[in-house]
Parts: sequence; structure tokens; C-alpha cells
Amino acid sequence: MILFFIFISSVDIAQTIQQFSIYDDVKITIDVPKNYSATRKSIIILYALPNGNTTEQTMGKKIKEGEDWHFDIQHIKAQTNFIRNELNKQNIVVAYLENNYRSWPSWKEKHLNYISEVQRIVDTVYNLFSAKEKVIYLNGHSGGGRFIFSYLDGVDKIPGFIKRISFLDSDYGYESIYFDKLNTWLQNKTAILNVFAYNDSVALLNGKRFVSDTGGTWYRSFLMLRDLSAHFHFTKTRDDSLIVYKSADKRIQFYFKTNPDKKIFHTVQVELNGFIHSVLIGTKRESKKYTYFGEQAYKNLIE
Repeated sequence: MILFFIFISSVDIAQTIQQFSIYDDVKITIDVPKNYSATRKSIIILYALPNGNTTEQTMGKKIKEGEDWHFDIQHIKAQTNFIRNELNKQNIVVAYLENNYRSWPSWKEKHLNYISEVQRIVDTVYNLFSAKEKVIYLNGHSGGGRFIFSYLDGVDKIPGFIKRISFLDSDYGYESIYFDKLNTWLQNKTAILNVFAYNDSVALLNGKRFVSDTGGTWYRSFLMLRDLSAHFHFTKTRDDSLIVYKSADKRIQFYFKTNPDKKIFHTVQVELNGFIHSVLIGTKRESKKYTYFGEQAYKNLIE
């Protein structure tokens, strides 16, 4: 295991992108705001990468003709800058979690001790920072959801410092066995859960379905919603495109993108302000200056 510690505590950090390796096949890249201050609350977002993408592609950039299109489909770096502008009295930190297989499901299969190793990854990033108050947001897209479920596999009770869990079309691994842990955690009135999915069960790739009736996020998200509905009351709203379920206190929200044209919206859900929405849901800045599944609100922030 190679582990290089960076202890973040002071303002005016010269290099805001820090990087280290752990377990030889995991790369952690940390984006720290330049004005980081230990006297402010720190929100540390662990973003588990989607299948097939590098950290640089996930961060995104303006691309020129002929450049890899993967750099232009998520723009987490620009969306992070948008969030920082909105939550400017807090330190917004993003830790990009990448592995050599570019797949957290594949990484899990390669690591017999994945449960303890995922716990160490989360604890290591959390302990890097000195702050008046600090919390963790677990977030991930596509196969990145497997990292979140792997973390849940290893805890009897989700720790109090985990304040938000977001599945950006990534809860393929949800089973009802996770319900008790999520339900217990959600009894804490500061815990927030949000889930994004589209109807992948009808989506076509080259004219053929590529997701089974029960294998995609559409089915798994509704399964999670069904389980939670036994303990929480949800209201349902619908427009031409989105079906939204919200708990009475709005701490739990599900966003379902309908798909009558059988398209693939897997990454579009992230690109169209999905990451922004996953972080700002439940705050005073929710849906301010942006719309989920609307025009890119961060376009002028792409580097």
C-alpha cells in the first residue's frame, strides 16, 4: 500500500489539486478551494468515478475538435465551482475516487478485504482535514454507486459525520438488505438522501435493450423508494419529463426521468446540473440559478 498524507489546515493553499495513491490501485485526487479555512465548516464530497472514466475526464474541460468526448460529459470540476459560489461560507472539497480498473464493481471483485479497505479510504480522506466542523457527502455516478454500497457493507450503523448520500444513476447494487441501515441513518434529521434514475429498462443501444427489467437503476430506485415508503410519506409530482418523489421534510428525494423515446440518459443526468442538484438539495440554494435537467448552469465555469 502506498499512502501519502496531506494535512489540510491553512488558508491560501498554493496547489489546490492534491493527489495520492492507496492500495496500489486506487488514486485519490482532492480538489480543495484556494481560500480553504479551518475556521469554517468543510463539506467533503467523496465522488466515486463512473465506469470507464478517468479523474481528468470526470473533472471535464473545454474540448476542441478531435479531442476525447469523455472530457465533455460530466464537468464535475465546473459544477463544483458553481456550488462553491453558492455555498461561499463553507469549504467545498471534492475527492475523486478512481481505481486502475476504472470500475468500482471490478475493484470490489479483486479485493477480498474490500469492506475494510473502503472504510479506510473514507476515513483517510476525512482525517486529512482540520476544520471547525467537517462532514462527508458520499456521491457517485454509474459504477461509483458500488463504492457507496461497499461502504455500507462495512458499517453496522452509518456514522453521524456522513450527512448526505447521493446516487447519480448509480444504485444498481441496491437490495432491500440495505434498507435498515439507511432507515436508521435517516432518523437523524440532518441526514439527506437523493437518488437519480432514468427509465433504462426501455433504453435502446443499437436497437437493442441493454438493461434487464430488474437490473437497472429505474427498477432499483423504485425498490428503494418502496422500502422507504413503509416509514416515510412521499408526495409525487410530475411534469412532461420528470417524476419526483419527496418526503414530507424533503430530506429524501427521488428523481425519475421518463423515457418514451427509449434514449440513453445515463450521463446526461449528471451533465444537466445533476451534481449541483445532488449537493444543494435541502439547502436554501436548491434550484436557485439552475434547474435540474435544464441548461448547463456552470457553462461559464468550465476551464
